[in-house]
Amino acid sequence: MRILINDKISENGIATLRAAGFEVIVTKVAQVQLENYICENSIDAIVVNHNTGVTQELLEACPSIKLIACTRPNMDNIDIDYAYENGIHVVNATKATTIAVAELVFAHLFGMVRFLHQSNREMPLEGDSRFGDLKKQFSVGQELRGKTLGIIGLGKVGTEVAKIAVGIGMRVIATHSTKSENPEVTLSFFDGQSITIPIATKKTEDVLKAADFISIHTPLLDDYVIGEKQLALMKDNVGIVNTAIGGVIDEIALVNAIKKGKVKYAGLDVYENQPTPEIQLLMNPEISLTPNIGGTTKESQERIGDEIAKQIIELLAE
Repeated sequence: MRILINDKISENGIATLRAAGFEVIVTKVAQVQLENYICENSIDAIVVNHNTGVTQELLEACPSIKLIACTRPNMDNIDIDYAYENGIHVVNATKATTIAVAELVFAHLFGMVRFLHQSNREMPLEGDSRFGDLKKQFSVGQELRGKTLGIIGLGKVGTEVAKIAVGIGMRVIATHSTKSENPEVTLSFFDGQSITIPIATKKTEDVLKAADFISIHTPLLDDYVIGEKQLALMKDNVGIVNTAIGGVIDEIALVNAIKKGKVKYAGLDVYENQPTPEIQLLMNPEISLTPNIGGTTKESQERIGDEIAKQIIELLAE
């Protein structure tokens, strides 16, 4: 069987597929040329990230495709419904990026509460002339230990976030999508020891009201997860981090809440308009910004390749 790696995965993942007997083609085919390439080369499976669209039209024109693999959790670039209806497997890396995203949440949190995003802007410009003023300005930070972190969506990433939060001494409350009893998180330490701790789950409104900091981990829904109504429920001087997906936060409402002092800290890795975020976000010194790097680390890329390869082998190996 032939697999087209149209968007890069790790060399280890490629080697695993080849060892399992697959013919692996590693090349970047432009979107407009993809249909012809797949048909001419009888491609059985294609590996993509967000840069390649796998639409109904493409799949209709390429009947050889048996499997689509996506290297990121969000698969809005793939017509999943059509694929499933026509017996085409769709797999993605759901576990490989969880640690990377969770650590970025805390990179934003630690940076925000100590104003690192602002200090790193102002020190190069005025550190030699206003050192004392800047010291005074940025010496009013907070500590995360003892604060309450509200997690909206206690899935795979939310659970990893909860582990870090518990580990640094935060109280964790979360929304949960199931009606099961309170979930637990297990912290594993370097020496082989571990400890299991229950996580309190509450209704979304109650989480919003009680949390000092809020981290969002939900898919894109029909309406904003955080809009004006939800912001009004929160504590004054709350902190919000979104590493999930653009469009779950009403960005205009967020900026207005920052101006009014309702939101003191905001960290964004994803945006409603990607790859061109709104200028009022980019120029706002109160917001800690990263360019959608949540799931992307050296380690996560290795895990993605391994996870994708394993799923392809399980589904297509003869």
